Amino acid sequence: MALLAGRNPEELTFGLEEEFVLVDSREPVSVPRAQALLARIGDRGEGRVQPEFYQTQIETSTLPHKTTDELRVDLVQVRRQAADAAAGVGARLVASAAGVLTSRPMQITESPRYLKIARNFPHVVAEIESESSGCHVHVGPLSRDEAVLLGTRVRPWLPLLQAIAANSPFAAGRDRHCASWRFFEFQRWPTVGPAPVLDGPGYEQVARRLTESGTILDRKMIYWFSRPSERWPTLEIRVADVNPDPHVPLLIAVLLRGLVMTLLGELRAGRPVPGSDDHRLVQDHRLAAQLGLDAEGLDPLTGSVEPVSERLASLLEFSRPGLQMGYDVETACALRAAVSATAGGVGQQRADFRVRGSLADVVNGLAERTAL
Repeated sequence: MALLAGRNPEELTFGLEEEFVLVDSREPVSVPRAQALLARIGDRGEGRVQPEFYQTQIETSTLPHKTTDELRVDLVQVRRQAADAAAGVGARLVASAAGVLTSRPMQITESPRYLKIARNFPHVVAEIESESSGCHVHVGPLSRDEAVLLGTRVRPWLPLLQAIAANSPFAAGRDRHCASWRFFEFQRWPTVGPAPVLDGPGYEQVARRLTESGTILDRKMIYWFSRPSERWPTLEIRVADVNPDPHVPLLIAVLLRGLVMTLLGELRAGRPVPGSDDHRLVQDHRLAAQLGLDAEGLDPLTGSVEPVSERLASLLEFSRPGLQMGYDVETACALRAAVSATAGGVGQQRADFRVRGSLADVVNGLAERTAL
């Protein structure tokens, strides 16, 4: 624990990355206009709006922030910048974790890395039916060893956060009869799933074995739900669907930073933290993807199977020390209330569909809610 002894949890910042689908401004179908959008933003984007694997998607990122208010302002600003640029190229920004009406074939972004991934994993690309858009939370700064240790210790709570953020019941023109099709679509790629329990040297050994064997192209393709970022000195959590309601990513980010701060303090003090059973963890992730807010899962503190509301209350209580350090106790409660007051991403999409049985209505509703 020597690496953890010098780290002050109060110093940890957090940031968000969000992926979006681009939909034609006149028709509710995804369109490959990412390059035109990025060209329109140009240097004004300061590298915070990036291409994604498909030309029908972009990714936005906030800066790292110390306060939730700063993160909220930044999140809204970068979304609006991307939405304005999309409008300028005849497209709409849509925060759906799967492309609802996807134009085929989906065009891969012409970057050397993305094209090489497509060449090395043609069977995966051939099976994918729609875009997948996630929301990733970064907490740091942390050393690589710290990020690995903390990444294995946040695992028991990630199915809960996945369930809260589920937002892809429809994809590629079909009802997928689940809450998060993104979860099932993304399973096609190697390494997707809960992070294995490792320390720093163990992580390096596994990462080297995966790349040298050709299982993955590079270390950025380690798609564990929690992992050390290969770009920043952070722990990156990759379990959430993107959502049009900004309260959802803000709640996930606040909860995760509070949890990481708490775990960091527990580890530094040499106190045990709740563990997880790999089989049950995989089961809870699948239940979260299938049922969303209706999913029951294992409460890491009590060891009993509980609904989302009870597990969320448990997480808030466990993370209270970290939330207090970030001055986020009241904020977390307010965000929880705001998210709970809605039907959730899945409920809102299904409500739009029930009006006329139209997936076009689903896309239009998502676009309207994404436009802050």
